Amino acid sequence: MRIVIVGGGVLGTMHAWHAVRRGHEVVQLEREAEARGASVRNFGLVWVSGRAGGAELATAQRARTLWEQIGAEVPGVGFRANGSLTLIRTEAEWAVAAAAAAAPDAAARGWRLVEAREVQLLNPALRGDFLGALHCARDGAVESRVALPALRAALAPTGRYTWLPGREVRAVAEGSVRDDTGAVHGADHVVLATGAALGGLVRELAAAVPVRRVWLQMAQTAPLGEPLTTSVADADSFRYYPAYDPAPLAAQPQPPVAAEHRMQLLMVQRLDGGLTIGDTHAYAEPFPFDEVEAPYDHLTEVASALLGRALPRIERRWNGVYAQCLDPAAVAFRSAVAPGVWLVTGPGGRGMTCSPAIAEQTAEELSW
Repeated sequence: MRIVIVGGGVLGTMHAWHAVRRGHEVVQLEREAEARGASVRNFGLVWVSGRAGGAELATAQRARTLWEQIGAEVPGVGFRANGSLTLIRTEAEWAVAAAAAAAPDAAARGWRLVEAREVQLLNPALRGDFLGALHCARDGAVESRVALPALRAALAPTGRYTWLPGREVRAVAEGSVRDDTGAVHGADHVVLATGAALGGLVRELAAAVPVRRVWLQMAQTAPLGEPLTTSVADADSFRYYPAYDPAPLAAQPQPPVAAEHRMQLLMVQRLDGGLTIGDTHAYAEPFPFDEVEAPYDHLTEVASALLGRALPRIERRWNGVYAQCLDPAAVAFRSAVAPGVWLVTGPGGRGMTCSPAIAEQTAEELSW
């Protein structure tokens, strides 16, 4: 079978991975010289802990298993099973975490409530003022900036994988894809994994789709100078992720800048020692074209308080846009938009986490 994949991000690349592994021939097209969307503008988190129960959690758990397998085969993706700590500084936050740790699926998620002394044993770099944390042993991380080239390099020696960057697809019909160089690529199946690019060809094929776009700001610091042995979140993540009941936080409003920008702190150490920190969320288009400093000031303040030391200097700042499916029962939007052509998009902020399992589900649904 010959499969053409349109889109070079993590979702498209994971579709390529599964197709090649099943013995098929794959051509993957990407309009940029290298993926430059949400797939490389994220934390690299493999985040099981915050997922909603049911299909979302099951997908994340399967993806976590797949990431570990892929990481063992392709060390260049930088997978590590580092776990996470969501730090707790108030009694209200403790109440949310305690309820989560007592939930029926807590063991499956790897959740447990730990006090401050054990937090510092798990992650000695955290020397700030906190009561404890919700520890999740199932969380992990990959290196989002380098994972995709590493995966492609692992696929190339099969002789059944062709990577064609700098090609914008202009037409898709049953059995063929035409790019902007005029080349026509024959296909038994076509997968459109175009991320947040939902206009143009996608609109022609699919009209309106139940997907919205989300804009965010993030940053990366200079090296910390010591290991941050787990990923770290602050308790504002209890407001953001669907696994938690945030009701006890009703009497604990966020600082105005955090509320305005719908913020949480997530912090992951890169293999070079720097820290990726974020993030903000904006849902109303048109999105801003400029970044604002107040959210970075807030992130720096919170991260410094948890570390018990000054956050290293921010060296890089960026914004990004991802696509989020509006159906709460769906982990991503997957639909046939023409004979032999499927659109797969909208995993939202769980794209890096769930993409291996989403692509596996596509492969199984289409009998690859």
